[in-house]
Parts: sequence; structure tokens; C-alpha cells
Amino acid sequence: MAELKLIGFLCNWCSYAGADMAGTARMKQPGELRIIRLPCTGRVNPLLILKAFQRGADGVLVSGCHPGDCHYNEGNYYARRRLELLSRMLPAFGIEPERFHFTWVSASEGARWADVVTQFTRKIEAMGKMSGAEQGTPPAKASCEAGVGAPDEQTGSEDAVPA
Repeated sequence: MAELKLIGFLCNWCSYAGADMAGTARMKQPGELRIIRLPCTGRVNPLLILKAFQRGADGVLVSGCHPGDCHYNEGNYYARRRLELLSRMLPAFGIEPERFHFTWVSASEGARWADVVTQFTRKIEAMGKMSGAEQGTPPAKASCEAGVGAPDEQTGSEDAVPA
């Protein structure tokens, strides 16, 4: 089977530090996850996750500070609200919700990080790669059906307001 494309969006202050701790401690963990380091998971726009799936990601993991431990006070609470709604909407885009995972890992939890990545990778391996139909087609179709991004019949421009 071809290599899986797994994307991880990690908070700089906690989850990235936890992943770094797991790495420096040489804890056993899969190497398929490509990490994107962010200042805070509160800055993760759900459209960024959809774009990752559209561009071929087989699974997306978002990991941030535990509630109450956010370096920016409330960022992880914003992330939790947005990402919970996103996970409920994924089937509408033709994406299996199990391909997305949101978790909390602190800087001192290297072993927990290794466990989270291992479990997530195994779950996606069991599901296999996403088919071409799951990657990008449904979001485009759904947005056109809703009238978003569809060319206007008179002007030919996108998102034009009919006269």
C-alpha cells in the first residue's frame, strides 16, 4: 500500500513540545504524520482542515493545550467549538469523521503524544487511503449546490450578486 498522508496541526506551546519530548526520549511512534506547528490551535480555521483533505490528506490530527492551560487563555476553547462542529459536518463533505481527530497533549506528556499518534495512524491505516471521490469532489459539489462559488449566468464571474 502507498504511504499514508497524515497531517498534524499542533500548538507550539504544548502539543509540539510534547511531540518533541517524545522524539528526544526516542519513544516509539509512527513517522507518517507531517507536523505543522501553530502558535495556537485556536487559530485553526476549519477550512484549513477541509483543504488538507481536498489536497490528499488521508487523516488530519489537531492537538492543543489542555482546557485551562492555553498560553493565549482561551484559544483551545475556540478550537474545541469550531472543530466539534467541523467533525459533525465532515460526512456532508463526503469525509469519514474518523479520519479527523482532535485531542489535548501537554508539553510534559511525551508518552501520551506517542500513544495518540500511534492509535491515530493505526486507525487510518485500517481505513486505507481516501478514494479520489472523497478528496475534493464533494466540497466543490456541495458549495455549488448552495450557490457559493458558482459562476453567475449573466456575468460569468464567481459570487456575483444577481441584479
